[in-house]
Amino acid sequence: MALTTRQRRPLPSDPPPSSPIYTKYDKPSRRLGDGDGGREEEKSLGWFVPVFALGMLRYMSATTNIIHDCDEVFNYWEPLHYLLYKSGFQTWEYSSEFALRSYLYILFHELVGRPASWLFAEDKVRVFYAVRLFLGLLSVTTDAVLVVALSRKYGRRLASYTLAMLCLTSGCFFASTSFLPSSFSMYAISLASGFFLLEKYAMAVAVSAAGVILGWPFSILAFLPVVFYSLARRFKQAFLAGAATSVTLLALSVFVDYQYYRRWASSVLNLVVYNVVGGGESHLYGIEGPLYYLRNAFNNFNFGFVLALLFVGILPIARKKYAPGLVVVVSPVYIWLLFMSMQPHKEERFLYPIYPLICVAASAVIESFPDIFRDKYDPNANFVMVTTAKVLRPFVLGLILCASHSRTFSLVNGYAAPIEVYKILQHHDDAGPGSVVCVGSEWHRYPSSFFIPNYVGEVRWLDDGFRGLLPLPFNSTLGGTSAAPSYFNNENKASDQQFLQDVEACTFLVELQLNRPYPSRGSDLSKWEPIAALPYLDREFSPPLYRSFFIPYLWQQRNVFGLYKLFRRIRN
Repeated sequence: MALTTRQRRPLPSDPPPSSPIYTKYDKPSRRLGDGDGGREEEKSLGWFVPVFALGMLRYMSATTNIIHDCDEVFNYWEPLHYLLYKSGFQTWEYSSEFALRSYLYILFHELVGRPASWLFAEDKVRVFYAVRLFLGLLSVTTDAVLVVALSRKYGRRLASYTLAMLCLTSGCFFASTSFLPSSFSMYAISLASGFFLLEKYAMAVAVSAAGVILGWPFSILAFLPVVFYSLARRFKQAFLAGAATSVTLLALSVFVDYQYYRRWASSVLNLVVYNVVGGGESHLYGIEGPLYYLRNAFNNFNFGFVLALLFVGILPIARKKYAPGLVVVVSPVYIWLLFMSMQPHKEERFLYPIYPLICVAASAVIESFPDIFRDKYDPNANFVMVTTAKVLRPFVLGLILCASHSRTFSLVNGYAAPIEVYKILQHHDDAGPGSVVCVGSEWHRYPSSFFIPNYVGEVRWLDDGFRGLLPLPFNSTLGGTSAAPSYFNNENKASDQQFLQDVEACTFLVELQLNRPYPSRGSDLSKWEPIAALPYLDREFSPPLYRSFFIPYLWQQRNVFGLYKLFRRIRN
């Protein structure tokens, strides 16, 4: 008689069948040496190390970062300065006629700027750095959530590699403390991705909505994969969270904008309409070729960016490890690069939202090096190659981080002169109240009114040949933030009021003196006395390799430097 075996009916307490989503617990347990009694090594990364490491690097960024884009100054630092001190420059986007910029985003930073202005009184430079430290704190919080989520989902090695890149790559170092909506969207991408990996889908969708509405509306494309997948997993909770956040923030944005523009308008909608429906006239502000973002991303992440692009290539090998969770998180890198490369007007800051995801994708590729050579049917095959690949991982990561540090050091030391020169003004208050600071072609490197002491009456632009529309001071007589000055237009046409005609009215003069065959105003030493001069990297005459990356000894020898100068008028 044949013997048969009967299988018992599974009980509710039995473990469920293997989930299609791969986690670190699906990996074979790694064990330490025999002396450790076979104790399992795998343990997720805690909060202390990510918060401490990110905190140190974000503090360094907040205190040493340069200002990379004049848009950061005139569209964000200057309106904040006006709200705090009732003086500052206004761009045409902030004219109530156009109302393209959200005051809700500015108010969010005033939560720190206002108490700092009370605490530091007339020391506006400290207020500037207080806001920057706040930006760094936001970056620490959101990136730490992402790192801890990666650790719990995929193990501490991938999380550690990502943490190292978030801390030390040039792109993250600079973007993390930039006062820009694209940086805010970057924070939201990190936080939403972390919540997604932790299976907190409703929070992931809510954060995504905040990143789009409070940050940069066009970053919605980068959030779509996480939002769609979250809705597929927990539709009701995720939808309600996203809808509630969106409606609340949109209503709050409209209300806040009304308080400042004094008319009912949605700056979020106006910005989208201007750039999409209205065409945006982006060619007025410069056009770049399709490879622009590839070059810039390589400069900021070097070989890490190349590895990030290869993430798709390792999926056939690492699909079980990374699909679908990490694939969903990393996919915006490709979506965003493709979409942004198709736009004629390009800015480096437009890539900021995907910077953390580049770090995740590159780290995943490095972590998978041994899998390329491992035979899934025979674990002992290709032992030498697998071992070599394991040893190669820290060397590749170290190369990326060293090149990134070299890039960061070159930019900070080569282009920090404008901020440092304007700081000198606070030591010349003997010039008296009502002093005038004049700036010619260097208007686009103006570090903001936070660096202008109170004894200075105004900052004025001098005509050095620029024919576009420049920012002009907020006009309190016309209504301040609610004003719609006639000299503003959306066609980038210069106003006849933007330049100071009487140069004799200038008390101070800021100029960049390069080795060029044309005279400068400051070269007339009978009228101007130089009171500060700092080296500034001459990009045009410096070799690309040496100006982009700091190479000891060769950086100083091979590069060409001009002098960023502050002059004071000699009174006879």
